[in-house]
Amino acid sequence: MESTELLSRLRRLVEAEAGAGVLRLPLDLPADAALEAARAALAALEDRAVRPPPTRRGAGSRSAIRIHIDGAARGNPGPAGLGVAIFRADGEVLERLSRYIGRATNNVAEYRALLLALERAEALGLTDVEIYSDSELLVRQLHGRYQVKHPALRPLFAEAKERLRRFRRAAIHHVPREANAAADALANRGIDEAAKGWKLERPDEDGEGRP
Repeated sequence: MESTELLSRLRRLVEAEAGAGVLRLPLDLPADAALEAARAALAALEDRAVRPPPTRRGAGSRSAIRIHIDGAARGNPGPAGLGVAIFRADGEVLERLSRYIGRATNNVAEYRALLLALERAEALGLTDVEIYSDSELLVRQLHGRYQVKHPALRPLFAEAKERLRRFRRAAIHHVPREANAAADALANRGIDEAAKGWKLERPDEDGEGRP
C-alpha cells in the first residue's frame, strides 16, 4: 500500500467515534482476514461520514434539499479537491461527489465546489436547495457583505450568482467546520485518490512543486 493511501485510511480511522461501532479483532485472527475486516470497517466509516448534521431549528427549510460543499487545497495554492454531499430532506444521501481539480487556492476550490453542486442540482431537476459551507468568505461574498476583490474569484462569483438565480429558491448558510465533515471528507478524498497516480513532483517555473 502506498504511503498516501495509508495516511488517508489512518486519518479516517482516527476520525471514527469510540463506542459500539469500534472494530475489535481477535489477536489470533489471520492477517488476510484482519485486512478484510479493516476494509469493511473503512467502507462503513466512509458511508457514515456523509450523513448530515442535525438541522438547527430555524436554519433553512425542512422541505428543501440540503447540499454540503467544501474545497480543500494543500499548500494554498497546492493540490486541490472538491467535495459535495447532497441530502434529501429526510437525511438520505441523494448524491456524493469527489473531484480533484489540480493546483488551486482554498478559495478557488470553495467556489468550484459550489459550482459543481449547483451543476448537479440542476441536472437532478432540483428547484429548492439549502447550501451549507464552512467558508465564511464565500458565504459573505454571496450575501453581499464582502466585496470580491481577488481577480481569480470574480468570474467564479459571477457564475455562482447566475446559477443561483436559476432555482426557485436557493439559500446558502455558513456552518462550523465540524458541521461540514461530510463535504470535507469528500474533498480530501479527491486529493488522496489523485495522489495515488502521482509519480514524481516536478518543480514549477516559480520553483514550487507540482503534481
